[in-house]
Amino acid sequence: MGSRTVVGRSHDPCARVIPLRLKVDTDAIDPYVVRLRSFEGMPQPPDNCGFLDAALETADGETALFAGATGNLRVFGVDPSELDGDIVFVVPSRKTAHRLIRASSPHNTLLITERCDQLCVMCSQPPKKQHVNMFPFFETAVLLAPENSTIGLSGGEPTLFKSELFEFLRETMARRHDIDFHILTNAQHFGRADLAELRDLDLSRILWGVPVYSSAGAIHDQIVGKQGAFEQVRKNLSVLCEAGARIELRTVLMKPNAPGLLDLAKFVAVTLPFTDTWAIMQLENIGYGRQNWGSLFFDSSLGFDLVGKALDFAVSRGINTKLYNFPLCTVPADYRVFAPSTISDWKRAYVADCADCDLRTECGGFFEWHPKAHGYGRFGVA
Repeated sequence: MGSRTVVGRSHDPCARVIPLRLKVDTDAIDPYVVRLRSFEGMPQPPDNCGFLDAALETADGETALFAGATGNLRVFGVDPSELDGDIVFVVPSRKTAHRLIRASSPHNTLLITERCDQLCVMCSQPPKKQHVNMFPFFETAVLLAPENSTIGLSGGEPTLFKSELFEFLRETMARRHDIDFHILTNAQHFGRADLAELRDLDLSRILWGVPVYSSAGAIHDQIVGKQGAFEQVRKNLSVLCEAGARIELRTVLMKPNAPGLLDLAKFVAVTLPFTDTWAIMQLENIGYGRQNWGSLFFDSSLGFDLVGKALDFAVSRGINTKLYNFPLCTVPADYRVFAPSTISDWKRAYVADCADCDLRTECGGFFEWHPKAHGYGRFGVA
């Protein structure tokens, strides 16, 4: 499932555990999806308690017992008040439950597949050959999601299962008009034959996150490990544009592509002006990114001139440009407005130097697995 129990970095004394995989016991045999309801502080369950809800029966310091039409579910080691409204995928044979959608969090992403047809040098979740069809379970989870949720869909590469993805989107969007989606895709598998199906969706409710790492095809192809990928994504972005899709371009900043960032800004402004957002992203130290950290990590705190020039140009041409995953103290003050807090709460951490920082409440901090020796030459001077 790709989920983890995350402990904030040990050098942050204020960190807390956000478990995404729960230890459970259940009398069911087959896997199932259920929404947990603690109803704490309520005199009685609300009217919207349904067939796929499991209500809290009893709780002590160690366990919480939920019961519903799907049977009894005992959850260990988590305060049940923190689970209220969460949609979990229960795997009885493994005595685990995965928190697919956390009701209290805006950061919920469903892993469509671990297969991928690219091999990016910094991939945070290296691809695997096996695939488990989770669409039926994910459909149930989305239908149970809190009102006005935005659900992320990721991989692997979700469009390797394009027909199933389109059907999933049609079904869930037809039944939940308040749900939006943010889909991460390498855009290698679209074509003009998909225009009708794309237009059949309410594309105003979908943001397609597409990576473009360089305006030089050879550099982009080298980063993604696939010859011809740049030309394919360039062609398919035009298909998405013709369909009326909203597009978020995503550029992970690294040593191989940092020198050409201004050229990429010019390419985006001239060739891809229909872009909804261009996100320049700092590198994540996990998966292949950790393995290749020394050759990839670009210290943007000392080399921000490359980022700043690209950002200035893009903004001057009307491109909505953002800096994702940049600790605010590594960004010059005039550019911090472009650097929102973007790291998901379950994988966000801060170092000890952050404890007394005035910007901490606005700053996205670090990925939980970022090295303690963070690598930024200019840090902690916000």
